[in-house]
Amino acid sequence: MKRFLVALLAAGLAGAAHAADPSPVLPGVIVSASATQSVANDRMHAWLRVEVENSDPARAAAEVNGKIGKALARVKATPGVEVTTSGYSSYQIAEKGVLVRWRVTQSITVEGSDFGTMAALVTKLQSEDALLLSGMSFDVSRAAREKVEDALTQQAIKSWQARAQSAARGLGFDTWRTGKVTVQTGEPMRPMPMMRMQAAGSAGAAPPVNVEGGNTDVTVTVSGEAILEGARPR
Repeated sequence: MKRFLVALLAAGLAGAAHAADPSPVLPGVIVSASATQSVANDRMHAWLRVEVENSDPARAAAEVNGKIGKALARVKATPGVEVTTSGYSSYQIAEKGVLVRWRVTQSITVEGSDFGTMAALVTKLQSEDALLLSGMSFDVSRAAREKVEDALTQQAIKSWQARAQSAARGLGFDTWRTGKVTVQTGEPMRPMPMMRMQAAGSAGAAPPVNVEGGNTDVTVTVSGEAILEGARPR
């Protein structure tokens, strides 16, 4: 029993001594580098809506449903264009506390890559189907973005390696090795491209919608730790 206690005490002292003498922490430096490319937007999105007011909510809803149905048929018949319904609301409008009428609204989202086709379609949806244009936006398709990001990743990595080498030399180390590194992609906030549009005319004679897709900056950022080795003697 006594020998067992002595051995246990010796093991505990050895463990304490080991804990008091941890392995040395290698010096490191956090480095970041980015690569950016301006890419032409190749996707167009348009939001259109139908609004109808009527003292009879059923009639208002029926008129909205009819106009939306006609618009959906037109969009689905247009090659290369996608459409989804994106909102439906119905609420009362009162004046001086008295119910006057109901307003029913439904929206659709139209998306495509051919800006000319999209512009002509949006014009017809307004002039012939009596839809209201809520807004438009442009962006880079997923396939195009991923292709650009792959190339930018290689550029950002090379830039990161150069900065790590420069930082190591500046801090007095001859060599370094890569630690934990992250690669991040993301689209910065940008203003929505503006569209130029003339004042609305009578049904069937609306002027065409003019669009300009613009560009989007695609950025890849590489950041991580460069572990420094081979310190120079002072």
